[in-house]
Amino acid sequence: MNLDSFLRRAPWVAALGLSVAVPSLAAAQDTISSGDTAWILIASALVLFMMIPGLAMFYGGLVRTRNVLSLFVQCFVITAVVSLIWIAFGYSMAFSDVGMVEGSRGLNAFIGGMDKLFLAGITPDSIRGTIPEVLFVMFQMTFAIITPGLIIGAFAERMKFSAMVLFTALWVTLVYLPICHMVWGGEGSFFGDMGAIDFAGGIVVHLTAGAAALVAAIVIGPRKGYGKVPMMPHNLTMTMGGTAMLWVGWFGFNGGSALEANGQAAMTVLVTQLSPCAAGLVWVVIERIKNGKPSALGFATGAIAGLAAITPASGSVGPIGAVAIGLASGLFCYWASTWLKHHFGYDDALDVVGVHGGGGLVGTLLVGIFGAGVFGGWEGDMNIPHQLGVQAFASVFTIVYAVVLSYIILKIVDKLLGLRVNEEEEEEGLDITDHGEVGYDL
Repeated sequence: MNLDSFLRRAPWVAALGLSVAVPSLAAAQDTISSGDTAWILIASALVLFMMIPGLAMFYGGLVRTRNVLSLFVQCFVITAVVSLIWIAFGYSMAFSDVGMVEGSRGLNAFIGGMDKLFLAGITPDSIRGTIPEVLFVMFQMTFAIITPGLIIGAFAERMKFSAMVLFTALWVTLVYLPICHMVWGGEGSFFGDMGAIDFAGGIVVHLTAGAAALVAAIVIGPRKGYGKVPMMPHNLTMTMGGTAMLWVGWFGFNGGSALEANGQAAMTVLVTQLSPCAAGLVWVVIERIKNGKPSALGFATGAIAGLAAITPASGSVGPIGAVAIGLASGLFCYWASTWLKHHFGYDDALDVVGVHGGGGLVGTLLVGIFGAGVFGGWEGDMNIPHQLGVQAFASVFTIVYAVVLSYIILKIVDKLLGLRVNEEEEEEGLDITDHGEVGYDL
């Protein structure tokens, strides 16, 4: 074939090639991406690593010696309880788009259905986006695990182990699952249809946990001697190690929420690094000015606040927004964890309200500003006043819902089991009284 003949036929050859290629590309969109799958497998492991051992070490180092083992056991048992709940009915209630009541689509805005109990109909070949659905189930399970895990810091050193287990089961079912569905339940979900932005859990995780922590601290009451005797962390080295694990694990928490290995995931990881740096530095600068010395505990607390704050915004903001959110969360969470807590007198033992509740609120609101393209965000020509209103409404609704339901759950648990240990058991420590073991052989 000469060159002129080939060129005359080339358009037909190209058309034939395109007719073959386009169906292949369309089919590829319905297949599993090995790259995306590999990333979400890693992200799932990272988020679980945040709970065990990360949060266990972070909290364990902050309590007194006689209670360190109890924090570890609580983190591990919560992991087990929530994992089983998630597979039994949690995933279905959070992510099924079938109404809880057949024919009732209105209720489906607030809670999913029961068609995927025990993962009914989900096989290794089922696909969600570009990853296996069973992997999506696992990734989202790790979020459900760590959320009630955060709450235990508020009532550390004084709540009965049995009460904690029952509270966790009821709270995940009645608070976490509905809010998760309202935000991430897809088309028809309450907050999703409003356009609320919560990329990785500022509303779903941090606001719900912070609100529940406030109620728990008030209802259960302060630790014996609170405000009168020193209650210093027994092992800050352990806490700093836990902080490092949480920080690194947060890359999976936020970056994995893109559900793809792409540029958005990469930017999400970058901004997740910047916010805690800014917040941690703000915290130690304040300490240096007020107390003359920056503390390890201060930097660790500030960094966690910055991580909590960037969570809802991590898929929407650029570096400028990340630094701004970090600075704001460092200031606000310091105020909430010091002045606010002491002013109202509630014993939030490990500052869950100030750090996670405060950080989640800051990030959820500020994404309504820094998500805009003018600030380097990914949301383009976002209507800032409108988005701020949506973010504020979602925040207030979530806080009120979590406060009311958490209060009811705590009262139910108190009637059934009693919420806190007696004074003698609290004095002896939960390691011995709850578990018959000690964290250290002294």
